[in-house]
Amino acid sequence: MTTTNLECNTFVRKVIFMHYRAYLPEVALSDYVHSFWVLEDCVDQSAIRDFTIIADGVPALIYQETPDLFYDDKGKSMDQFYVYGQFDSYTKQQVQGSFRILGAYLKPIGIKAFFGIDAHEFKNKNIKVEDILSSDVFEKLQAAFLLEHKIAILSQFLLDRLPKDTGVLKKANYACSLIIQGHSVVDIQSELGMSERSLERLFRYQVGMSAKMCMRIARFQASLTLLRTGDYKDLTWLAYSSNYYDQSHFIRDFKAFTGTTPRDYKAHSQEQLPNFPEWKK
Repeated sequence: MTTTNLECNTFVRKVIFMHYRAYLPEVALSDYVHSFWVLEDCVDQSAIRDFTIIADGVPALIYQETPDLFYDDKGKSMDQFYVYGQFDSYTKQQVQGSFRILGAYLKPIGIKAFFGIDAHEFKNKNIKVEDILSSDVFEKLQAAFLLEHKIAILSQFLLDRLPKDTGVLKKANYACSLIIQGHSVVDIQSELGMSERSLERLFRYQVGMSAKMCMRIARFQASLTLLRTGDYKDLTWLAYSSNYYDQSHFIRDFKAFTGTTPRDYKAHSQEQLPNFPEWKK
């Protein structure tokens, strides 16, 4: 199961592929973490490859094994160990050569839960972990050799930061689950006994974006799931099946969250890690 850096070097001449694996968190983290994962490409390619980070309502903790692997669309090197918050648009990254990155996909309330900072402070941002708190977790990750050890270190880092006061977090988590199920803002207000203003405040501080934006992203993600599987008749049918008013509204959201059209996405994207497709020209 484990693929070390040494093993990557061994297999460079035998395989040409990008490999993604996901791992469920332990039960104590399950309210705040979707999964841990690793994405690696053992082949040392000289060509620059383009990736898109698609808006998905999921913040994350990211660790890159070596510095200066991925660069943003402005040519700035991504930090080795960072947190990214809720994004309401797509972003771009580039990489050249082999790589291995580890991550933890958090629940929408994950940033507030683990770091105790209002989630809107992370909106549309990547923030270096050491700029948020003092910890030796990065040094531990660098020193660990086996993949399982690195994931265990990330897991323990989050376990050590589990929130003690969970009342408001649970309410926000429940509200997010209602959104994924397709409930309206009015439905959620009624279910939680909250005013519209109170609900928006809950989402701003605990989730990092408005309830309405969360709904837009959830609806878009439902349409993207259908597009990936090919389980649709045409784009109009896909739009209506995903609760869009019409195809034009669907296309507008799709472009806002992926940077391209559904047809171009199908034709040019190659996705191993969900919502992080490589763009093939």
